[in-house]
Amino acid sequence: MIPLIYPDGTCVPPFSLTKRGDVKYNNHANQTCTRAPVHRAEGCDTLELMHGSPADKTNRSDREIRAYALLDRLGIDFDRTDHPDQPATTMEVCADVDAILQVHICKNLFLCNRQQTNFYLLIMPGDKPFKTKELSKQLGISRLSFANEEYMAQFLDIRPGSVSVLGLMNDHEHIVQLVIDEDVLKEEFFGCHPCENTSSIRFATKDLINVILPDLKIKPTIVHLEGAEPGCAVENA
Repeated sequence: MIPLIYPDGTCVPPFSLTKRGDVKYNNHANQTCTRAPVHRAEGCDTLELMHGSPADKTNRSDREIRAYALLDRLGIDFDRTDHPDQPATTMEVCADVDAILQVHICKNLFLCNRQQTNFYLLIMPGDKPFKTKELSKQLGISRLSFANEEYMAQFLDIRPGSVSVLGLMNDHEHIVQLVIDEDVLKEEFFGCHPCENTSSIRFATKDLINVILPDLKIKPTIVHLEGAEPGCAVENA
């Protein structure tokens, strides 16, 4: 388990979120850490933080099982939360998932050029606006658009709403080019779905760059995205 450490040095155990939005530590039934209440998504009253692959893979898709198999084969240390009744397709569910994992699930965009001959998987912070012209300019492409879901299934074996960097393990011909916004690499941990949006995981960002991508023989293109159209002023945060 990746520990969470408070400023006073206290190392906390695995936890779950109560319906009110408090953090409840599973190893200490009487110990709770009150946090600002969050709006709980219906069906996500309690999310549990678990370590590693599920022991029981019943009712899990082949693509999800393959994602766990890849991580296990590479010895990737990761944490997981399952939300089978609430796919991560709403802001409320995503907020719950982010809270339990203590990481922001990245935005994953499947794109292509106008001719639909070049395909890209863009990974960027979930809270950063995506501006097509900004990325097109950096990639030297006249126009980018969202690729059809048929190509998504063909190259990545993923459905809309479940796009993940782990889907690149299915792209044996390396048709899809991985593009990563540099801000993603500044985070200690990386959050994504295991090719199904009914579960979410986190692992060290360095494991993505130094272990997973090299194993898949993928060299990502790193870009600097500001979330603004080229030539527009960007306000200081």
